[in-house]
Amino acid sequence: MTTVERPELDPARLRELFLFESLDDAQLAWIGEHADVVDAPAGEDVCREGEPARCFWVLCRGEIALIRLSRGDEVEISRSTTPGTYGGSTEAFVPGVEQTYKHTLRACSDTTLLALPAADWSEKLREWFPLPMHLVAGLFIGMQRSSTAIGERERLLALGSLSAGLTHELNNPAAAAIRATESLRDRVAGMRHKLAMLASGKLDGAVVAQLVDLQEEAVLGVATAPELTAMQTSDAEDEIGDWLADREVDGAWDLAAVLVAGGLDAEWLSKIERTVPDGTLGAAVRWIAYAVETETLMGEITDATARIGTLVNAARQYSQLDRAPYQASDLRVLLKSTLTMLSRKLEGVELVKDFDPDLPQVPCYPAELNQVWTNMVDNAVSAMGGSGTLTVRTRRENQTAVVEISDTGPGIPDEVRPRIFEPFFTTKDVGEGTGLGLDISWRIVVTKHHGDIRVHSSSAGTTFEIRLPLG
Repeated sequence: MTTVERPELDPARLRELFLFESLDDAQLAWIGEHADVVDAPAGEDVCREGEPARCFWVLCRGEIALIRLSRGDEVEISRSTTPGTYGGSTEAFVPGVEQTYKHTLRACSDTTLLALPAADWSEKLREWFPLPMHLVAGLFIGMQRSSTAIGERERLLALGSLSAGLTHELNNPAAAAIRATESLRDRVAGMRHKLAMLASGKLDGAVVAQLVDLQEEAVLGVATAPELTAMQTSDAEDEIGDWLADREVDGAWDLAAVLVAGGLDAEWLSKIERTVPDGTLGAAVRWIAYAVETETLMGEITDATARIGTLVNAARQYSQLDRAPYQASDLRVLLKSTLTMLSRKLEGVELVKDFDPDLPQVPCYPAELNQVWTNMVDNAVSAMGGSGTLTVRTRRENQTAVVEISDTGPGIPDEVRPRIFEPFFTTKDVGEGTGLGLDISWRIVVTKHHGDIRVHSSSAGTTFEIRLPLG
């Protein structure tokens, strides 16, 4: 572009531009003194989206196109040959905020434009039109604050929902561990009592040693006990119950359930019968049963505490409180932690995970990406009405990491699809959504990570494709 410095422009020529047609001579004179005339050849960008907004541009002659970036692609919004068409620093009326161009202006033919310095133009707008500028600036700032406040509230509501879900998830294994511990205390006490009875003089040392060996054998078998159907379990309990009842062992049917759960059968119990003397079989079997049940309860405690550890680790991964805000992260770990945190919401949904094991780490803000996954999964579950198939897939495409989140809902209507990333737009019922989830996700992925979000939807379901650069 070439700039021709002119001390002033003829007010009559300026008034031909529809934008300035209502200004008085003094105002036109100011514009003539402060404006530069810029010639832009065809195909040249007058200003670029995202760069500092330094000028307010007004078309004098030629043709200009206004272009916006959408999901990484340039989209021509409008094209004009009308003198007075404007662009560039269109938000100069907002005081005290460093502006960036919200669009690209591109010359479609050899074009001449008027360039007004944004700072000077902003000051004059507020001086010439104080009331309208106050109203417009107030509306603009109010919308920004409203969007920020509601966005923060949505994040807090999401955090509250996740916290409630996490509390519920933690309560289950914690309660299971407490119940198992209480039962374990009773079983250990019973085992000590029965051992004292067995060792009270009725058994010699060799028999006690053999009985201890059988106990160890029974305990080791708990971990490999076969999974039985309800019918198989009932038949096995009947067999052991009858065997114990025939030998007049007290509590035969209660013992049968414990022994079957430990993988024991009547043939194995015959080893005890051949080892101990008459009159001690009941005490010996009950002592073995206590050992089996103790091992089962300890397994339950181990599983419960491991579940608690998994949930705590998932919460740490989700919040990223112990990690740097920006770093290379494994998207699979982030996705797994988010799905764990949302497990309560996913009840009734079939979850399919297809993670590329060779996907490299991605430089990112992991806590913010977790918010993106949360919004996407929440929308998918809502679209399916709480039932259906949710598929989460990762893959690599050249220098891009791709995350796909698909649902089997009814799809997004064609008339709605162009608006889904607009702030405050929502198809949910009043009180169920603020319309900021996808807007926030868009800003996190596209603006902050220089990535892209694409949507593929049909009557068979919807897929959100989140694309993030690998470097």
